[in-house]
Amino acid sequence: MSKLYLVPTPVGNMKDMTPRGIEILRDADLILAEDTRTSSHLLKSLDISTPMMSYHMFNEHKTVEGFIDRIKAGTTIALITDAGTPGISDPGFLITREAIAEGIKVECLPGATAFVPALVASGLPCERFTFEGFLPVKKGRATRLEELKDERRTMIFYESPHKLLRTLEDFSRVFPARNMCASREISKMYEEHIRGTVEEVLEHFRSHAPRGEFVLVVAGDQSPKKEKKRINKDE
Repeated sequence: MSKLYLVPTPVGNMKDMTPRGIEILRDADLILAEDTRTSSHLLKSLDISTPMMSYHMFNEHKTVEGFIDRIKAGTTIALITDAGTPGISDPGFLITREAIAEGIKVECLPGATAFVPALVASGLPCERFTFEGFLPVKKGRATRLEELKDERRTMIFYESPHKLLRTLEDFSRVFPARNMCASREISKMYEEHIRGTVEEVLEHFRSHAPRGEFVLVVAGDQSPKKEKKRINKDE
């Protein structure tokens, strides 16, 4: 029976591509790629010649119905993004939801993603955490950060190099004195983890130009919990 496969692709080192992922990409009838130009380099290096079509945030709402119809007609589709696991701050949710609604089998392979190694390497508590992805650029940004002010779990964010300083400055206002880790170039040659307080990490990047994509891991609020005052109805 045809199905939809969600296939993680390397976030850095090409050797992180799993043998099973390679097999599925070779055997699929069609590969949907976030950027066919980027993915063509990966597929060429793996000697994969499966036909490929674009599927990204700007066309997914227009094209998803057609791809679902193709799967129902017998086409096995594998979805990949530029890097990492589909659906994690990348296209994947919409087609997965629609496939499930149509009774199509969906299978997501385990594999590369940026936030898990960044979290584990941060040295911060990782038994409970919340993944926030990219913060809103403008509208809703301050509200989102204020909502997270009292979050007790470790928090994980994605950020681009040209917005990093602004985000760290926002963190210094909302999460003063918190410990954090800024990880960049996960799984690549120049992988780096900058650990310290939010202020220390901010000062580091004020004097070292940010390069590469970042995962920011911030400690949760560890201040004593405030007890709610009991109201005695008899008083």
